Amino acid sequence: MMNRTHGGDWAGYEQKYHSQPLDFSANVSPLGPPAGVKAALVRAMDQVSRYPDPQCRRLRESLGAYHGVAPGQILCGNGASDLIDRLALALRPGRALVTAPTFSEYAAALSRVGCRVTEYPLSKEESFQVTEGILPWITPALDVLFLCEPSNPAGQITDRELLEKILAKCDTCGVLLVVDECFEEFLTDRSHSLVPVLARHRLLILRAFTKFYGLAGVRLGYCLCQDFPLLEAMAQAGQPWPVSNLAQAAGMAALGEREYGQRLRGLIQTQRAFLQEALKNLGCHVVPGQANYILFFAQDVHLAQKLEAQGVLIRSCANYSGLGPGWYRIAVRGEEENRRLMQAMRRCIP
Repeated sequence: MMNRTHGGDWAGYEQKYHSQPLDFSANVSPLGPPAGVKAALVRAMDQVSRYPDPQCRRLRESLGAYHGVAPGQILCGNGASDLIDRLALALRPGRALVTAPTFSEYAAALSRVGCRVTEYPLSKEESFQVTEGILPWITPALDVLFLCEPSNPAGQITDRELLEKILAKCDTCGVLLVVDECFEEFLTDRSHSLVPVLARHRLLILRAFTKFYGLAGVRLGYCLCQDFPLLEAMAQAGQPWPVSNLAQAAGMAALGEREYGQRLRGLIQTQRAFLQEALKNLGCHVVPGQANYILFFAQDVHLAQKLEAQGVLIRSCANYSGLGPGWYRIAVRGEEENRRLMQAMRRCIP
Protein backbone atom coordinates (compact mmCIF):
# COMPACT_ATOMS: atom_id res chain seq x y z
CA MET A 1 0.00 0.00 0.00
CA MET A 2 1.28 3.45 -0.92
CA ASN A 3 1.88 5.75 2.06
CA ARG A 4 2.76 9.42 2.38
CA THR A 5 5.76 9.94 4.62
CA HIS A 6 4.70 11.94 7.66
CA GLY A 7 5.27 11.57 11.37
CA GLY A 8 2.98 9.78 13.77
CA ASP A 9 2.97 6.30 12.24
CA TRP A 10 2.29 4.63 15.60
CA ALA A 11 0.17 1.96 13.90
CA GLY A 12 3.07 0.85 11.71
CA TYR A 13 5.31 0.67 14.75
CA GLU A 14 2.75 -1.39 16.72
CA GLN A 15 2.32 -3.78 13.82
CA LYS A 16 6.08 -4.26 13.63
CA TYR A 17 7.01 -4.40 17.31
CA HIS A 18 3.69 -5.33 19.01
CA SER A 19 4.07 -2.51 21.52
CA GLN A 20 3.40 1.21 21.77
CA PRO A 21 6.19 3.68 20.92
CA LEU A 22 7.26 6.86 22.65
CA ASP A 23 6.25 9.11 19.77
CA PHE A 24 8.23 12.30 19.11
CA SER A 25 7.51 12.19 15.37
CA ALA A 26 4.11 13.96 15.53
CA ASN A 27 3.83 17.52 16.86
CA VAL A 28 0.78 17.02 19.08
CA SER A 29 0.11 18.52 22.52
CA PRO A 30 1.76 16.40 25.23
CA LEU A 31 -1.14 17.26 27.54
CA GLY A 32 -3.70 15.45 25.41
CA PRO A 33 -7.18 16.86 24.78
CA PRO A 34 -8.54 19.19 27.50
CA ALA A 35 -10.99 17.62 29.94
CA GLY A 36 -13.79 19.86 28.65
CA VAL A 37 -13.21 18.63 25.11
CA LYS A 38 -13.29 15.00 26.20
CA ALA A 39 -16.59 15.63 27.98
CA ALA A 40 -18.00 17.31 24.86
CA LEU A 41 -17.00 14.29 22.76
CA VAL A 42 -18.82 11.96 25.14
CA ARG A 43 -21.97 14.11 25.02
CA ALA A 44 -21.79 14.24 21.22
CA MET A 45 -22.04 10.46 21.04
CA ASP A 46 -25.81 10.89 21.32
CA GLN A 47 -25.71 12.63 17.91
CA VAL A 48 -23.75 10.06 15.93
CA SER A 49 -26.91 8.63 14.32
CA ARG A 50 -27.62 12.02 12.71
CA TYR A 51 -25.88 13.55 9.72
CA PRO A 52 -23.61 16.41 10.77
CA ASP A 53 -24.43 19.99 9.81
CA PRO A 54 -22.59 20.32 6.46
CA GLN A 55 -22.23 24.08 7.00
CA CYS A 56 -20.90 23.76 10.56
CA ARG A 57 -23.10 26.71 11.54
CA ARG A 58 -22.60 26.64 15.31
CA LEU A 59 -18.89 25.94 15.02
CA ARG A 60 -18.37 28.78 12.52
CA GLU A 61 -20.29 31.14 14.80
CA SER A 62 -18.02 30.16 17.69
CA LEU A 63 -14.92 30.57 15.51
CA GLY A 64 -16.15 33.93 14.26
CA ALA A 65 -16.57 35.18 17.82
CA TYR A 66 -13.16 33.76 18.78
CA HIS A 67 -11.34 35.51 15.91
CA GLY A 68 -13.53 38.58 15.56
CA VAL A 69 -14.58 37.82 11.97
CA ALA A 70 -17.90 37.05 10.29
CA PRO A 71 -18.85 33.34 10.24
CA GLY A 72 -19.21 33.65 6.46
CA GLN A 73 -15.45 34.17 6.22
CA ILE A 74 -14.80 30.71 7.67
CA LEU A 75 -14.84 27.26 6.05
CA CYS A 76 -14.35 24.11 8.14
CA GLY A 77 -12.81 20.89 6.91
CA ASN A 78 -11.49 17.45 7.79
CA GLY A 79 -8.18 18.85 9.01
CA ALA A 80 -6.05 21.50 7.33
CA SER A 81 -4.87 18.99 4.71
CA ASP A 82 -8.46 18.62 3.49
CA LEU A 83 -8.67 22.39 3.02
CA ILE A 84 -5.34 22.50 1.18
CA ASP A 85 -6.72 19.94 -1.28
CA ARG A 86 -9.99 21.86 -1.63
CA LEU A 87 -8.12 25.10 -2.27
CA ALA A 88 -6.03 23.52 -5.02
CA LEU A 89 -9.14 22.04 -6.67
CA ALA A 90 -11.14 25.28 -6.39
CA LEU A 91 -8.38 27.68 -7.45
CA ARG A 92 -6.57 25.44 -9.97
CA PRO A 93 -3.57 27.78 -10.09
CA GLY A 94 -1.10 27.66 -12.93
CA ARG A 95 1.96 28.69 -10.92
CA ALA A 96 2.69 28.55 -7.22
CA LEU A 97 5.57 29.43 -4.92
CA VAL A 98 6.44 27.49 -1.76
CA THR A 99 9.44 27.67 0.53
CA ALA A 100 11.88 24.78 0.92
CA PRO A 101 11.92 23.05 3.31
CA THR A 102 8.24 23.16 4.19
CA PHE A 103 5.16 20.96 4.68
CA SER A 104 4.99 18.68 1.64
CA GLU A 105 1.20 18.68 1.27
CA TYR A 106 1.18 22.14 -0.34
CA ALA A 107 3.19 21.00 -3.36
CA ALA A 108 1.46 17.61 -3.43
CA ALA A 109 -2.02 19.15 -3.63
CA LEU A 110 -0.92 21.74 -6.19
CA SER A 111 0.79 19.14 -8.38
CA ARG A 112 -2.36 17.03 -8.46
CA VAL A 113 -4.16 19.82 -10.32
CA GLY A 114 -1.30 20.37 -12.76
CA CYS A 115 0.14 23.46 -11.08
CA ARG A 116 3.77 24.35 -11.69
CA VAL A 117 5.38 24.65 -8.24
CA THR A 118 8.54 26.71 -7.69
CA GLU A 119 10.55 26.42 -4.48
CA TYR A 120 12.14 29.39 -2.76
CA PRO A 121 15.18 27.89 -0.98
CA LEU A 122 15.66 28.73 2.69
CA SER A 123 19.24 28.82 3.99
CA LYS A 124 20.72 26.76 6.82
CA GLU A 125 23.11 29.65 7.49
CA GLU A 126 20.08 31.88 8.14
CA SER A 127 18.38 29.16 10.25
CA PHE A 128 15.81 28.61 7.48
CA GLN A 129 14.24 32.03 8.03
CA VAL A 130 12.24 33.68 5.27
CA THR A 131 14.14 36.83 4.29
CA GLU A 132 13.53 39.79 1.99
CA GLY A 133 15.10 37.70 -0.75
CA ILE A 134 11.66 36.21 -1.34
CA LEU A 135 10.16 39.51 -2.52
CA PRO A 136 11.58 39.46 -6.10
CA TRP A 137 10.14 35.95 -6.49
CA ILE A 138 6.61 37.36 -6.11
CA THR A 139 5.53 38.47 -9.59
CA PRO A 140 2.26 38.81 -11.55
CA ALA A 141 3.10 35.49 -13.22
CA LEU A 142 2.43 33.80 -9.88
CA ASP A 143 -1.05 32.72 -8.75
CA VAL A 144 -0.51 31.62 -5.15
CA LEU A 145 2.19 31.72 -2.46
CA PHE A 146 2.22 29.36 0.54
CA LEU A 147 3.90 30.38 3.80
CA CYS A 148 3.92 28.38 7.05
CA GLU A 149 3.94 30.48 10.25
CA PRO A 150 5.64 29.07 12.26
CA SER A 151 7.38 27.04 9.59
CA ASN A 152 7.45 23.27 9.48
CA PRO A 153 9.92 21.66 10.15
CA ALA A 154 12.14 24.57 11.30
CA GLY A 155 9.66 26.25 13.66
CA GLN A 156 10.63 29.75 12.51
CA ILE A 157 8.38 32.79 12.22
CA THR A 158 8.81 35.52 9.64
CA ASP A 159 9.52 39.04 10.86
CA ARG A 160 6.22 40.93 11.01
CA GLU A 161 7.54 43.86 8.98
CA LEU A 162 8.58 41.45 6.24
CA LEU A 163 5.18 39.74 6.36
CA GLU A 164 3.57 43.11 5.71
CA LYS A 165 5.87 43.62 2.70
CA ILE A 166 4.97 40.17 1.38
CA LEU A 167 1.26 40.93 1.79
CA ALA A 168 1.65 44.24 -0.06
CA LYS A 169 3.64 42.62 -2.89
CA CYS A 170 1.05 39.84 -3.25
CA ASP A 171 -1.76 42.42 -3.38
CA THR A 172 0.06 44.42 -6.05
CA CYS A 173 0.78 41.34 -8.16
CA GLY A 174 -2.66 39.75 -7.73
CA VAL A 175 -1.22 36.75 -5.87
CA LEU A 176 -3.24 34.85 -3.26
CA LEU A 177 -1.18 34.52 -0.07
CA VAL A 178 -1.96 31.35 1.86
CA VAL A 179 -0.59 31.41 5.40
CA ASP A 180 -0.62 28.16 7.36
CA GLU A 181 -1.08 29.07 11.04
CA CYS A 182 -1.74 25.53 12.28
CA PHE A 183 1.04 25.88 14.89
CA GLU A 184 0.44 29.56 15.68
CA GLU A 185 -1.36 28.79 18.96
CA PHE A 186 1.92 27.43 20.38
CA LEU A 187 3.70 30.79 20.02
CA THR A 188 4.26 32.85 23.16
CA ASP A 189 3.98 35.93 20.92
CA ARG A 190 0.19 36.13 20.63
CA SER A 191 0.34 39.01 18.14
CA HIS A 192 1.91 37.14 15.22
CA SER A 193 -1.31 35.92 13.57
CA LEU A 194 -2.47 37.66 10.39
CA VAL A 195 -6.16 37.19 11.21
CA PRO A 196 -6.50 40.85 12.32
CA VAL A 197 -5.51 42.05 8.82
CA LEU A 198 -7.59 39.47 6.94
CA ALA A 199 -10.09 42.00 5.58
CA ARG A 200 -7.41 44.19 3.98
CA HIS A 201 -5.62 41.63 1.81
CA ARG A 202 -5.99 38.80 -0.70
CA LEU A 203 -5.25 36.33 2.03
CA LEU A 204 -6.34 32.86 3.13
CA ILE A 205 -5.32 31.58 6.58
CA LEU A 206 -5.25 27.89 7.51
CA ARG A 207 -5.82 26.83 11.11
CA ALA A 208 -6.42 23.51 12.90
CA PHE A 209 -7.39 21.99 16.24
CA THR A 210 -5.23 18.97 15.48
CA LYS A 211 -1.97 19.77 17.25
CA PHE A 212 -2.66 22.37 19.96
CA TYR A 213 -5.69 20.60 21.44
CA GLY A 214 -4.43 17.05 20.89
CA LEU A 215 -7.19 16.20 18.40
CA ALA A 216 -5.19 14.65 15.56
CA GLY A 217 -7.51 11.62 15.51
CA VAL A 218 -10.67 13.76 15.36
CA ARG A 219 -9.59 15.70 12.24
CA LEU A 220 -10.75 19.32 12.37
CA GLY A 221 -9.36 22.32 10.54
CA TYR A 222 -10.66 25.58 9.15
CA CYS A 223 -9.65 28.48 6.97
CA LEU A 224 -10.43 32.18 7.02
CA CYS A 225 -10.76 34.33 3.91
CA GLN A 226 -12.75 37.36 2.73
CA ASP A 227 -13.11 35.91 -0.79
CA PHE A 228 -16.60 34.41 -0.47
CA PRO A 229 -16.71 32.92 -4.01
CA LEU A 230 -13.41 31.12 -3.31
CA LEU A 231 -14.74 29.69 -0.03
CA GLU A 232 -17.89 28.52 -1.79
CA ALA A 233 -15.83 26.89 -4.53
CA MET A 234 -13.74 25.16 -1.87
CA ALA A 235 -16.90 23.95 -0.13
CA GLN A 236 -18.05 22.38 -3.40
CA ALA A 237 -14.65 20.81 -4.10
CA GLY A 238 -14.96 17.92 -1.64
CA GLN A 239 -17.39 15.60 0.10
CA PRO A 240 -20.58 17.21 1.50
CA TRP A 241 -20.08 16.19 5.18
CA PRO A 242 -16.38 16.76 5.88
CA VAL A 243 -16.73 17.53 9.61
CA SER A 244 -18.38 14.98 11.89
CA ASN A 245 -20.71 15.79 14.79
CA LEU A 246 -17.93 14.69 17.14
CA ALA A 247 -15.40 17.03 15.54
CA GLN A 248 -17.78 20.00 15.60
CA ALA A 249 -18.56 19.43 19.28
CA ALA A 250 -14.87 19.09 20.11
CA GLY A 251 -14.02 22.32 18.28
CA MET A 252 -16.65 24.38 20.05
CA ALA A 253 -15.52 23.06 23.43
CA ALA A 254 -11.83 23.65 22.67
CA LEU A 255 -12.36 27.34 21.96
CA GLY A 256 -13.31 27.90 25.61
CA GLU A 257 -10.16 26.24 27.01
CA ARG A 258 -8.09 29.37 27.72
CA GLU A 259 -6.35 28.05 30.89
CA TYR A 260 -5.30 24.92 28.99
CA GLY A 261 -3.62 27.08 26.35
CA GLN A 262 -1.63 29.09 28.87
CA ARG A 263 -0.47 25.94 30.65
CA LEU A 264 0.53 24.26 27.38
CA ARG A 265 2.50 27.26 26.10
CA GLY A 266 4.39 27.47 29.39
CA LEU A 267 5.27 23.78 29.25
CA ILE A 268 6.44 23.98 25.63
CA GLN A 269 8.61 27.03 26.31
CA THR A 270 10.38 25.36 29.25
CA GLN A 271 10.80 21.94 27.68
CA ARG A 272 11.89 23.30 24.29
CA ALA A 273 14.79 25.08 26.02
CA PHE A 274 15.72 21.85 27.82
CA LEU A 275 15.72 19.80 24.62
CA GLN A 276 17.63 22.41 22.61
CA GLU A 277 20.41 22.52 25.21
CA ALA A 278 20.53 18.72 25.54
CA LEU A 279 20.80 18.30 21.77
CA LYS A 280 23.61 20.83 21.59
CA ASN A 281 25.45 18.96 24.33
CA LEU A 282 25.27 15.85 22.15
CA GLY A 283 26.98 17.75 19.33
CA CYS A 284 23.87 18.29 17.20
CA HIS A 285 23.26 21.43 15.17
CA VAL A 286 19.98 22.85 16.51
CA VAL A 287 17.77 25.29 14.60
CA PRO A 288 16.46 27.88 17.12
CA GLY A 289 12.75 27.61 16.32
CA GLN A 290 9.78 28.85 18.33
CA ALA A 291 7.19 26.10 17.78
CA ASN A 292 6.43 22.88 19.67
CA TYR A 293 9.03 20.97 17.67
CA ILE A 294 12.77 21.21 17.03
CA LEU A 295 14.72 20.70 13.81
CA PHE A 296 18.29 19.49 14.26
CA PHE A 297 21.16 17.87 12.37
CA ALA A 298 23.10 14.87 13.62
CA GLN A 299 26.04 13.18 11.89
CA ASP A 300 24.39 9.76 12.27
CA VAL A 301 22.12 9.23 9.27
CA HIS A 302 20.67 6.12 10.93
CA LEU A 303 19.65 7.83 14.17
CA ALA A 304 15.90 7.42 13.55
CA GLN A 305 16.25 3.67 12.97
CA LYS A 306 18.41 3.24 16.08
CA LEU A 307 15.91 5.10 18.23
CA GLU A 308 13.02 3.12 16.77
CA ALA A 309 14.74 -0.07 17.92
CA GLN A 310 14.67 1.44 21.43
CA GLY A 311 10.96 2.21 21.22
CA VAL A 312 11.26 5.90 20.28
CA LEU A 313 9.94 7.51 17.10
CA ILE A 314 11.42 10.73 15.70
CA ARG A 315 10.78 12.32 12.31
CA SER A 316 13.50 11.82 9.74
CA CYS A 317 13.56 14.92 7.51
CA ALA A 318 15.67 13.29 4.80
CA ASN A 319 12.77 13.54 2.35
CA TYR A 320 12.20 17.28 2.88
CA SER A 321 13.27 19.37 -0.10
CA GLY A 322 16.20 21.49 1.05
CA LEU A 323 17.30 19.12 3.82
CA GLY A 324 18.49 15.51 3.46
CA PRO A 325 20.05 12.66 5.48
CA GLY A 326 21.02 13.61 9.02
CA TRP A 327 18.21 16.13 9.52
CA TYR A 328 15.57 15.25 12.12
CA ARG A 329 12.57 16.81 13.83
CA ILE A 330 11.33 16.02 17.32
CA ALA A 331 8.17 17.16 19.07
CA VAL A 332 8.44 18.89 22.44
CA ARG A 333 6.70 16.69 24.99
CA GLY A 334 6.49 16.52 28.80
CA GLU A 335 9.53 16.52 31.07
CA GLU A 336 9.62 12.77 31.77
CA GLU A 337 9.18 11.84 28.11
CA ASN A 338 11.83 14.34 27.02
CA ARG A 339 14.33 12.92 29.50
CA ARG A 340 13.62 9.40 28.24
CA LEU A 341 14.27 10.62 24.68
CA MET A 342 17.60 12.14 25.62
CA GLN A 343 18.64 8.98 27.50
CA ALA A 344 17.92 6.97 24.35
CA MET A 345 19.80 9.46 22.19
CA ARG A 346 22.85 9.33 24.45
CA ARG A 347 22.95 5.57 23.89
CA CYS A 348 22.95 6.24 20.12
CA ILE A 349 25.37 9.20 20.07
CA PRO A 350 28.43 8.39 22.19
